[in-house]
Amino acid sequence: MGRGWEGDVGVTGVTRTPGTPQLPYLIDGSTKLTQSNAILRYIARKHNMCGETEEEKQRIDLLENQLMDLRMNFARICYSPDFEKLKPAYLEQLPKKLQELSRFLGSRPWFAGQKITYVDFLAYDVLDQQRMFVPECPELKGNLAQFLQRFEALDKVSAYMRSGRFMKTPIFWRTAKWCNSKE
Repeated sequence: MGRGWEGDVGVTGVTRTPGTPQLPYLIDGSTKLTQSNAILRYIARKHNMCGETEEEKQRIDLLENQLMDLRMNFARICYSPDFEKLKPAYLEQLPKKLQELSRFLGSRPWFAGQKITYVDFLAYDVLDQQRMFVPECPELKGNLAQFLQRFEALDKVSAYMRSGRFMKTPIFWRTAKWCNSKE
């Protein structure tokens, strides 16, 4: 007791954040990162996928937080021992959340505008999970369905999804009550 945390370097050599696991991690030259969104933003900055105009950057900031709220609420119920009790309330509020995302996307091809940005990767992940959870969800039709199709049609994404390396599931760790194993 009383001794400060000095860092924990695992087999990857990546310094861990106190109390968090080491995965995922990224090593790119002298850059060593953990945390999914930190890695995503690093890659996005490196490839100029953070928006060009101030309006695009604001849309990205807003949507990233909105998507993380949706993702965390979804994960919270999926890991809850009360999953079956919590599921109806989640399903009741989901259409409104998806309608908001649909309005935000509007007629744009990508959420920030005409060019794909890192937030589109987050959006795809979150929307695809919702599509798996509620396949018949009418709010996942229209422009959100077109967005998902457009993302899946990207050359490298499409090639990856057809490869043997692609795994649709599991989404969550084995302690979750939904989508916790490979199908």
